[in-house]
Amino acid sequence: MRIISAEQIRAALPWAGLEAALEAVFRDGCAAPLRHRHALPPAGAAAEGMLLLMPAWNARHTGVKIVHVAPGNGALGLPAVQAVYLLSHAATGQPLAMLDGGELTDRRTAAASTLAGRFLARPDSRRLLVLGAGRVGAALAEAWCDRFPIEDAAIWSRNPAHAQALADRLKAHGVPARATADADPRGFDIVSAATLSEEALVRGAAVDSGTHVDLVGAFRPAMRESDGALLARATLVVDTRAGALAEAGDLVQAMAEGAMTEAHVVADLAQLCRGEHPGRTAPAEVTVFKSVGWAGEDLAAASLAYG
Repeated sequence: MRIISAEQIRAALPWAGLEAALEAVFRDGCAAPLRHRHALPPAGAAAEGMLLLMPAWNARHTGVKIVHVAPGNGALGLPAVQAVYLLSHAATGQPLAMLDGGELTDRRTAAASTLAGRFLARPDSRRLLVLGAGRVGAALAEAWCDRFPIEDAAIWSRNPAHAQALADRLKAHGVPARATADADPRGFDIVSAATLSEEALVRGAAVDSGTHVDLVGAFRPAMRESDGALLARATLVVDTRAGALAEAGDLVQAMAEGAMTEAHVVADLAQLCRGEHPGRTAPAEVTVFKSVGWAGEDLAAASLAYG
C-alpha cells in the first residue's frame, strides 16, 4: 500500500487536471451516500468534536475519508480538522493507498468551486475576494487565480494578521494577493467564502450585479456565510441537493426564515456538467454556488493522485 503525502498530492493534482476529474465524476456519477456524522465528547474546555466518515465507490475503486473535527486543537497549535483517505481496489477490496486527507480535501474543494465557476462566473472576472485565511481559503485563492484572469485577489480574515500572512505566502508563489480589512463584496467579480461563520458575511444588498458568490464554509445547519436576501436574488446552484438541503446552513436558515424555498435551487453541479442547465445566462446576473462537500469528489481526486 502506497502512502501519498500532502506534497505528492499537490504535485499530482494540478488545478486543470483535478477540475477535469471532478467534472467527469459529477457528469458520470458514482455511489456516494451522505456522510456519517458522529459526535465526540469534548476534550477539556473545548467544544464537542465530530467524527465524519465519507464513503464512495465506482467500478474501479472504493474509498473512504475519515475526518476528525477537534475544536480544541487550536490551543495545541494543530489544525482543527484532521483527515486521512483510504483508497482500495473495487473488486478485491485490497488497500491501494493512504492519502493525506487534509490536502486532498482542500484541493478538491477549491477545484469544485472553480468547476462551478466555469458555468456561473463571468469568464472575464478579474477581481477576487476571499473570505477566510485558512487552508481552504488558500486553496481557493490559488485555484481561482489559476483558472480565471484574476488581477487582484483580496484576502480577508477576522484576524488581520492571518490575512496578511496568507497574502504574503500567496504572493511568494506568484498569486496577485493582498490583505484587506474590509469584507465588503462591492466591486468584486468573484467572492469566495471559506469560514466557520454563524452570521451572514455576504449580504444580498451589498453584492453588485454580475457577481458570482462561492459559499464553501457553512457545512452545518447552524452556520451561514450569506443572508436570505442573497439566495433569493441569485441564480442558486449547489454541489448536491441532498447534502445542501440537509446540511448547508445558508439554505436551511434562509428557508426557515421564508426567504426562499427548495425551488430556488435551479440546479446541482451534476446538471451543469451534463448540460442540463446552462448556468449563467446574462452578464448582470448574480450567481451563487453553495457546496458542503461530496464524497465522490474525494474518490475522483484520490484516484487521480494514485494514477
